[in-house]
Amino acid sequence: MDGFWAWLSGTFTTFEIPLIILFTVIGAVLLRWILLLINRRVVRQIVTGVKRRERTDDTQAIMSSPLVANRIVQRTRTMGSVLDNVVTWMIIAVAIIIILQVLGASITAVVASVGFIGVALGIGAQSTVKDLLSGLFMVFEDQLGVGDVVDLGVATGIVESVGVRITTLRDVNGTLWFVRNGEIERVGNMSQGWARVIIDLAVPYDTDVDAAQQTMLETMTSMAESAKWRSYILEKPEVWGLETISAEALVIRLVMKTRANSKDDVARELRNRLKKALDEMGVHLPALNTVVLAGFDGAASVRGARPPKTATLPTVAEAAALAAAARPTKAVPKTPRAPRAPRAPKAKP
Repeated sequence: MDGFWAWLSGTFTTFEIPLIILFTVIGAVLLRWILLLINRRVVRQIVTGVKRRERTDDTQAIMSSPLVANRIVQRTRTMGSVLDNVVTWMIIAVAIIIILQVLGASITAVVASVGFIGVALGIGAQSTVKDLLSGLFMVFEDQLGVGDVVDLGVATGIVESVGVRITTLRDVNGTLWFVRNGEIERVGNMSQGWARVIIDLAVPYDTDVDAAQQTMLETMTSMAESAKWRSYILEKPEVWGLETISAEALVIRLVMKTRANSKDDVARELRNRLKKALDEMGVHLPALNTVVLAGFDGAASVRGARPPKTATLPTVAEAAALAAAARPTKAVPKTPRAPRAPRAPKAKP
């Protein structure tokens, strides 16, 4: 390496300088192409291996471990895109240094100048530095990945690319949002692990609540056991019970735990089936709402309808019997028996 820099420091003719610069540019382009090809080949092999192991072509349909296999694919793609950017900028920097050396510029002076310029840019472009650091931390901490449905506060949609400085999202209307990583204060990832379909179903006040809940539970269970929807539903459906009582209606909360990327599809199908099942009962629905729990309500309902188990309190009669059984009994002394009188001898005949 020292000989290479010594050769670059030598004197070149007028015809040699353009050739060396040309070869440097061509070499940099070829090296970047080779490194990017290797990087993308590695990413493709990892993704293909996960697809083959999970026996699916759609990485969003990976089922056996939605938090492991799917995240491997998404994080591999994200790290691949970031590594592409790093390789590109490193090769550009090395090529510029070589070209400057060939032109006779002092590398020490160039590095010193770059250092001063870097300090000035760091002071004047703090937001850009913040974007770069935030982007690196988001990638390394696996906060989001390509293909995730996320809520970044300023925009909500599917992540199409995660760069070192910019993250792009496509919302439901097709708008492509460019979000600076330094402006992202929170990340709500709706593609990791599982999701929960929550439907508050309002029925008339005079409805038989027990019969309605039984019909709803049977409808949800039938859907969960069907061949089409079995792979999308992770746990048995639950009826959490009466959520609100008013003069107009009774609101019953229904819950179903699903794959993260299947929540909307399951919710639409469930509403359709509930509508048909309640029509057969003669129950007319005043309203049918989808509920998104937030704040304290959302934090308290994470585990679902699982009230704490407490010991049952005994009744008054049972408490008196237990107290009597626990009361110590006093020993009663036995009275001595009186001695029996001796029998008279029998008279001989």
